[in-house]
Amino acid sequence: MTQTTPMTIDGPRVAPASGAAPTSMVILLHGYGSNGEDLIGLVPYWRDALPGTVFLSPNAPEVCPGAFGGYQWWAISNLDRSARAAGAARAAPVLDAFIDAQLARYGLSEDRLALVGFSQGTMMALQVGPRRRRALAGIVGYSGMLADEAGLAEAGLTKPPILLVHGDADPMIPIAAFHQAKAALAGHGFAVESHVSRGLGHSIDAAGLQLGERFLARVLG
Repeated sequence: MTQTTPMTIDGPRVAPASGAAPTSMVILLHGYGSNGEDLIGLVPYWRDALPGTVFLSPNAPEVCPGAFGGYQWWAISNLDRSARAAGAARAAPVLDAFIDAQLARYGLSEDRLALVGFSQGTMMALQVGPRRRRALAGIVGYSGMLADEAGLAEAGLTKPPILLVHGDADPMIPIAAFHQAKAALAGHGFAVESHVSRGLGHSIDAAGLQLGERFLARVLG
């Protein structure tokens, strides 16, 4: 049987503030129609608290139609559960291959890696993170949802700590998706921290940034 090699992805990266070799890694996963340059903009808010961390923000594997300079992890025509699960499963090998390559490049292991996602990037983080053979240090999900809730019942999932942050005025991914993800993850034994930002739409606010910083500083220690 012929084995296909997942396509490679890449994007902007920021070296550790310490100037030394990295002791930890944060991979930032952007949302639908965006690109790696978007989430790499979070780094200045967190870099001082994570001086030994290298930050990577790859572009998703597919060009997003109608979004100039934008990419998608998979095409989204609606948020139907089966379409989400199939799309995330199809994109997962690409992200897994990127994670493998970057851990090898910097000589790090999964317990020194955190995934941070926004929107569709959160779906990817929650899809791929728990399915790694070794547990990640943690996952932060902003304004997202679970791509495959039923998949949480799979045998052998690892259970890294998770922080979920969402705005209660999000018009793109409603706050109900946040509550569903939180309940499903907790119900399957994940340690989940969460925060709802009042009046916030599909975005990240100062409170979310501060919570993300504290969470990452703790789990990457």
